[in-house]
Amino acid sequence: MHLFVRWRGLGAAVLILIAVPGMVRAQEAPLTGELVVFNAGSLGLPVRNLLKAFKQANPEVRTSQESAGSLESARKVTELGKTPDILAVADYAIIPKLLIPAHADWYATFATNSLVLAFRNESVGALDINIQNWYRVLLRPGIRTGRSDPALDPAGYRTLMVWQLAERFYQQPALARLLQSASPPRYMRPKESDLNALLQLGELDYVWTYASIARTSGFRWVDLPPEINLSDPAQAANYAEARVVLPGADRSAKDSVEFRGEPIVYAFTIPRGAPHPVVAEAFVRFLFSQEGQRILADAGLQPAVPPMLGGPGQPPLSLQGLFSHE
Repeated sequence: MHLFVRWRGLGAAVLILIAVPGMVRAQEAPLTGELVVFNAGSLGLPVRNLLKAFKQANPEVRTSQESAGSLESARKVTELGKTPDILAVADYAIIPKLLIPAHADWYATFATNSLVLAFRNESVGALDINIQNWYRVLLRPGIRTGRSDPALDPAGYRTLMVWQLAERFYQQPALARLLQSASPPRYMRPKESDLNALLQLGELDYVWTYASIARTSGFRWVDLPPEINLSDPAQAANYAEARVVLPGADRSAKDSVEFRGEPIVYAFTIPRGAPHPVVAEAFVRFLFSQEGQRILADAGLQPAVPPMLGGPGQPPLSLQGLFSHE
């Protein structure tokens, strides 16, 4: 660090630059502390890789990660009083619907995805399933189709939305009800990533999941039409025709919240009262760095361009230049 000392002599002011050894600028000090991240199940792999790279750059930071369905992760905050440094969810709408204003002031988007029907070569019907007949294959006797719990996980309620949209798109009355009957609760798990092992072991023939998970897990999948796969912003008005009503922020209070179909957009927030906000801000800056964006892409996610800021509040000053306003 350098000190500037002003000395007056001979009728003039002289500025002397003194180098003081052993003193380090505050911004050059190593980052220390903890970083606790609650993330959606579909973010398990990319967040794990992000934390690994972040820790390599900041070896004195202790990191921890809890992966669960996005609604379950949010309810850890709203019902259990657990506050992470970062909450990252698979549906941006969860944050304004469940956390703002009591637990958060703002959120920012960072990635997009699409819903697909994943399967293996050995799945029954794998030889003839395609974009036109997939629903007929799923309705065949004996086909086992897995999905995640809509009360806990966005992939679960998005699956219900895809069925509603498919009913209209393929002009098949009662298709949504029939598909739900063909995927009973015994084939349902808390989050979409829990279905991977069941598909890999051959205990399920098909699972509803995200394209990013299907790709990184080595599965085959049916690429659904953009009119129903919840990936295309141009189809937003069409997607909004689908709706699902679910338990709200406090399930014990028996409140409910409605989700309407939208393009899939991931978001995060630094919750109010985050225990390690300085480290959290540094992690967010890393997320939007070139390396952070590469890690997202390697995990099969499409980075949100540009990332959008939402909510009534503002992020910390160190982050405000990263986002566009909705």
